[in-house]
Amino acid sequence: MSDFTPLRSVLYMPSSNERALEKAKTIACDGLILDLEDAVAPDAKPAAREAACAAAASGEYGRRTLTIRVNGIGTEWHEADLEAAAQAGPRAVVVPKVSSAAEVAQLVDALERYGAPDHTTLWAMIETPVAILDALAIARASERLSTFVMGTNDLVKELYAEHVPGRAPILPSLHTALLAARAAGIAILDGVYNDVKNADGFLAECRQGREMGFDGKTLIHPGQVEGANEAFAPSEQAVADAEGLIQAWEDAQSDSGEGSGVVTYNGRMVENLHVESARRTLDIHRAIQSLG
Repeated sequence: MSDFTPLRSVLYMPSSNERALEKAKTIACDGLILDLEDAVAPDAKPAAREAACAAAASGEYGRRTLTIRVNGIGTEWHEADLEAAAQAGPRAVVVPKVSSAAEVAQLVDALERYGAPDHTTLWAMIETPVAILDALAIARASERLSTFVMGTNDLVKELYAEHVPGRAPILPSLHTALLAARAAGIAILDGVYNDVKNADGFLAECRQGREMGFDGKTLIHPGQVEGANEAFAPSEQAVADAEGLIQAWEDAQSDSGEGSGVVTYNGRMVENLHVESARRTLDIHRAIQSLG
């Protein structure tokens, strides 16, 4: 995981708002989604497209993972958005409501046709029932697809469900998307939390997302960044435990020559799978530390 890129906090920013784009340069988020879709009125979309692409090409956002969310397939703005975004060369192009492997292939073909550089990947938003049911096929559809982004608001709407604490109505869908992402070896980001004034509720949902296995969370307000960064980073105790567990494992391997395969650490049995998890924890920690 030496090339691991932290995505603990990925903040949507409306590309039609010049002040927001400027402010984004100073926000301590791991990633930005410069939005051309929901946050932008129809008559403002051409100017927003130009502003987002200029921002992506500017090099002024430091180490942040900079992406552009285009309007969805079938909308009147989609092709122009995709062409402009591909040529601007952000870290990724985010596409809403991706619902099939065929759509992934169509999008990747368009990115390549429009000259997207190799580093520009595809982030697919998973926010419809059919996308959940076809999640594995979507996740495996192209090597250029690097990340799932959960669109939980649209998913709740499409299911005729309700927004409730704990998200019981959509937990099966979240798990299904997680399974697909992990099976395909791609990253996956949790959906947004709507009530920006409810800090406790937001932090609870961050903890839930981390415990489920998400890499990070998409955000709608800069005030949510710090909480997400903390929630999706290994704690000091987790880092210390990982270091101690790996040391115990390596000591046991050294003492036994060929290795016993099983050791104990703090009274717990340790096997290869635990060592792999501990190494992942340290990789994530080091990647976060390298951000400064």
